[in-house]
Amino acid sequence: MDSIKSRINAFHKLGEFLSQFSQEKVEKKENIEHNELFFDGFKHQLKIAGENNTWFTKENLLFSIENWTKALTTDNLSEWISKEDLGKNDAKLIAIIMAGNIPLVGFHDFLSVLISGHSVLVKQSSNDKHLLPFLAKYLEYVEPELNGKISFTEEKLTGFDAVIATGSNNTARYFEYYFKDKPSIIRKNRNSVAVLTGNESEKQMQNLSEDVFRYFGLGCRSVSKVFIPKDYNFDAFFNGMYKQHEIINNIKYANNYDYNKAVYLMSEFDILENGFLMIKEDESYASPIASVFYEYYENTDDLKIKLWEDREQIQCVVANNFIENEIEFGQTQHPKLWDYADGVNTLEFLSKI
Repeated sequence: MDSIKSRINAFHKLGEFLSQFSQEKVEKKENIEHNELFFDGFKHQLKIAGENNTWFTKENLLFSIENWTKALTTDNLSEWISKEDLGKNDAKLIAIIMAGNIPLVGFHDFLSVLISGHSVLVKQSSNDKHLLPFLAKYLEYVEPELNGKISFTEEKLTGFDAVIATGSNNTARYFEYYFKDKPSIIRKNRNSVAVLTGNESEKQMQNLSEDVFRYFGLGCRSVSKVFIPKDYNFDAFFNGMYKQHEIINNIKYANNYDYNKAVYLMSEFDILENGFLMIKEDESYASPIASVFYEYYENTDDLKIKLWEDREQIQCVVANNFIENEIEFGQTQHPKLWDYADGVNTLEFLSKI
């Protein structure tokens, strides 16, 4: 493409298109480019995405799109890329292997590759395969020079110059071996944690429920574990979580709750539960659906050391004036463009290939 400016403009127009799809309402607007071609089609893709993956509820799909609407503004995009030296190297073909745990989870990598001036070869997860190809087609319409720069495949990846791959800890070992001769970013399992003191406000605890339950807790930015002081009273925690009590009406979530509760009870684990969420003392970070692990801390200095030592397992730390780069209660699922997964600067990586 001619310039970074034209790429920014293309994604800005995509943001304007997506602004028609919010949690409040889905409504066709005037003056959106190519709306006659794409509006009804995207509504249909949202429907199919929800039918293909029942974790992708209408609310969660629209929540994800709403976040991207807010991110894809000219100001945000310009501020983001101003931090890097893009466009100096020749354009390369970058392969992306995407996860499928939450809607459009691989969009940031997709955006990063194209905004950097490279071409992209996408291998999607079967759990999230309906939205991105449609949005890619929209980009090609608003910026024709993107034609030929975006491709999708279900076959073995070939002919690429670098790769960004996201998967489990097990698949990451495979990726590291398979892509050992290529520049790569390889992401493994991560979870997010919250540090509680017992002095949190009612509002903060209600906000924390959003960090716990959004996307049914399936995102790497979802809080799956809390650290609590020795004398912590769980009443405030459960009162805050109650804001999300209707989640149990989702059949798939309810089935997971019942199954995991049965496993815990048969194993004679000590758990606390409120009818839609279980909490269990556990040193692990990855808790099953419908459960949150907790671990006690005795002093904050030791906890800070532990979080540093375990940083490769942690995506976000939710806290209040506790640690550098902490995230406010309720904000884990609202990352900015420069909030990179695993703390790895994707644009910097792409600028040096």
